[in-house]
Parts: sequence; C-alpha cells; structure tokens
Amino acid sequence: MSEIAFLLNGTPVSVKGTSPVLTLLDWLRETRGLTGTKEGCNEGDCGACTVMVTDDAGPRALNACILLLPQLDGKAVRTVEGLTGPQGQPHPVQEAMVTHHGSQCGFCTPGFVVSMATAHANGRTDHDTALAGNLCRCTGYAPIIRAAKATESAPVPAWINDDPTAFFSAKISSGVNTPQGAEAADSPLPGAFRPRTVDDLAQWYVRHPAATLISGATDVGLWVTKQLRDLAPVAFLSGISDLKTIRDSGDTLHVGAGVTINALMTEVAATLPSFAELLRRFASDQVRNAATIGGNIANGSPIGDGPPALIALGATLHLRQGGSRREMPIEDFFLDYGKQDRRQGEFVEGVSFRKSAANLRCYKLSKRFYQDISAVCGCFDITLENGSITAARLAFGGMAATPKRAAAAEAALIGKPLALETLLLARAAMAADFTPLSDMRASAQYRAEAAGNMLIRYFHDLSGAPVNILEVTA
Repeated sequence: MSEIAFLLNGTPVSVKGTSPVLTLLDWLRETRGLTGTKEGCNEGDCGACTVMVTDDAGPRALNACILLLPQLDGKAVRTVEGLTGPQGQPHPVQEAMVTHHGSQCGFCTPGFVVSMATAHANGRTDHDTALAGNLCRCTGYAPIIRAAKATESAPVPAWINDDPTAFFSAKISSGVNTPQGAEAADSPLPGAFRPRTVDDLAQWYVRHPAATLISGATDVGLWVTKQLRDLAPVAFLSGISDLKTIRDSGDTLHVGAGVTINALMTEVAATLPSFAELLRRFASDQVRNAATIGGNIANGSPIGDGPPALIALGATLHLRQGGSRREMPIEDFFLDYGKQDRRQGEFVEGVSFRKSAANLRCYKLSKRFYQDISAVCGCFDITLENGSITAARLAFGGMAATPKRAAAAEAALIGKPLALETLLLARAAMAADFTPLSDMRASAQYRAEAAGNMLIRYFHDLSGAPVNILEVTA
C-alpha cells in the first residue's frame, strides 16, 4: 500500500513512511498532539482511548490502542477533540456529562464521551451494553448513564452527520495507487499488503506463509503493544469485501471470516438468540466492532467464546490455500493448545452453520458480566424425538487445551428421556471428558463443578424455568 489516507476530525490526512503496525493511539498523541485520547490499559480493555470510526457501515466505537493505522485507510476518524462543532459548540453528550456530574478525575471521560456520541449517532438506547467497554473507578457509573439517557432525544449534530458525506466525497481510499495483487516494493509502508479480493490474499499468502494476517487486530494488537513483536510482513484484510459477507441459503448461514462479532450477533439474534446473547458478552462494543469470527476461530484459544457455540451447532469450517479449498467439522480444526489443522499458507475463509436450533443454549461463566474472559463456556444442543434424546452436542471452552466436545456426557444422553435424572447422569459422565487446569480464573475443581452444573441449568432452561441472572428476581 502506498499510503494511508483517512479523514481526521473532518480533515483529510495522509500518512506515509511509517511502520504498518503503528497504533492510532500513538500516532494521535505523539504525531498529531491530540492528547484527549488517553492511554489506559493499552490492550483494549478500559476504553479510555475510544475513537469514532465511520465507513460505509456507519459510525463505530473502536479502541485506538489496538487499532493499527492501515486499518483506517479510506475511513473517517473522530477523536474527543472532533466532537465539538466548527465554532466550538459542545456535543449534546458533552453538555449532559457536565450537567449530570458524569466526571470526577476525568481520565476516562474522553473515552466515555466518544462511546456515548457514537451510540447517540446510531440511535442506541442500550446504554449499559454500549458503555460496557468503558471503565471508571470514580463515578459509580450512575451519573454517566443518566447523562446518556438525557441525550436520547437530542438531534445528532450536523458536523457528526456530515462525516459519511465527507467520507464518500473525499475519495480518500488509497488502494488506487497500487494495482490489485501488486506488492509495491518501493511502498512507503514496506512489508504491508492490503489485498482487495480473497484471490489476491490467497496468492500472496502462499508466497509469504510466515506473514501475519490482520483483520480486527483485537488480539494481534496486543502482540504489538504488550509483546513488542515485529510482525512483518503483514497483510491487512479489512479491504476484502468477499470476507465480510453473510450468505443465507435457507437453513444454513455461510459467514465470511471477516464478519465482525457485532455483525454476526445482529444476524443471528432472531434465529439463534442464545448464541447472540453469548456474543453480546464477547468483550465490549469496541472490541466486537473490530473482532472477526475468522480471527476468533483461527486464534485457536481454548477460551474463545465463538468455537463452543459453533461446535454445538455442528459448524463446517472453510479453509483456503492458494487455489485449493477444503472444509472440515470445526471441532477437528483444534488439535492441541496453540495448534490447529492449518497448512502453510492456508487461512480461514469462512464458517457455515445451521440458521436455527431451537434447543441451542450457551452459558458463559466469568468474574464480570461484560469485558471478561470465560472461566467456563458451555454450549449445548440436543435433538428430541418422541420425548427421547436422539442426538447431542455438548461443547465447552476453558475445560481443556482446546474447545472440545464432552463425548462421554453426550453418550450418556442418547436414548434417554429429557429429565433431570438424565442430565445428572451426563454430569457424572463428564468426569471422563475433561481434566481442567487451575489458574487465576478458576480452580480445576470449580471448573469441573461449574461445567457439570451448566447441564442442570440446561435442563431447567429447556423446561421453561428462568435461568438468566438478568431475568431472575428475588
């Protein structure tokens, strides 16, 4: 790629000759002097660095600390400094934060304000969810939520609404300077490639099998900020529209690897509500706006929240290596800790799964409701015929070195009626399926007991009893 071009607070900017893994946060603060965007955790957890990024999908809140500059090519960025109008008029959320005393020490305030302004631009009123990725140690959150509620009916300022128009009229996408498939050896961003099609990526990756593929960067970004790793060469996949499609074939969804977690959550909300609810607890809005389902799978983490649900759904994984494609049941992809069945130069192209599953339930156990990694994640689906269980898929994350099915527990269910006694038998059988580890999130004993109790919760859930902590009342 020859340059990185985007709108910054309404003004076109162009960046050349910089590292392809320079974060937006560092560039804003150190090069542009825009210090309103704060560095807190530097790992996408606290939200102090939140910025508004607009493209053809509309405005999204993103964490600048793990957002790499090439990911912004052709987009519009607004920092907290850019929320005010051209004559210094405050944004409605800024006024509300003052009126409702939503700030104390003030360090987290810019991130909150940007998240609130982005939600406001999208007409959202689910404030607890929209602001779950912003942490504050001072206010107790109540005055911040009151400020967000106070602006629900306020019109979106014209200068914010102008961003999409400016974005399209500026024609700032830089890809026109490099022919499709070209690598531009003299590029001011050496070692960076931005393919426009899946075919371009496949050809390039075969030639550079040791390269790092970057889509959302919600994990790769930490390799840069925490591990200080040199990732070159790199390929940025956000420009590949082929990978961002969701294809509905009636009873099956084919989801491209570049589909974000938030986009997937929206897609499955009506037909797979339990899966959607699990995705809602996936990190935070900022992370879900960037993280992709393909990255979540390819990462191979034993505590990734996507794979257990996909395993329970009997998903098929689609892989691409050059001109060749292959597919496999997704559970076969995970071989061991940090090891997947992925060949040199091969990448995840997409995943297919059932569009609906009436008996699918997903349960996540973590220390925080939002913005936390699972101690145990369990996703279950059974098939019933004439009151008898004829098929069962029980998948767990956090219980082994990989996301894994509970084969012994599944076998204990087959041919049995859906009854509490049946699930108790399956719970006992699960001792043969897992030998969990103890770590900072949970002891092995706690994990084993919690995973077994999820099966009992599953029975009560299918029986119509309230099991969601957000719905249970005293």
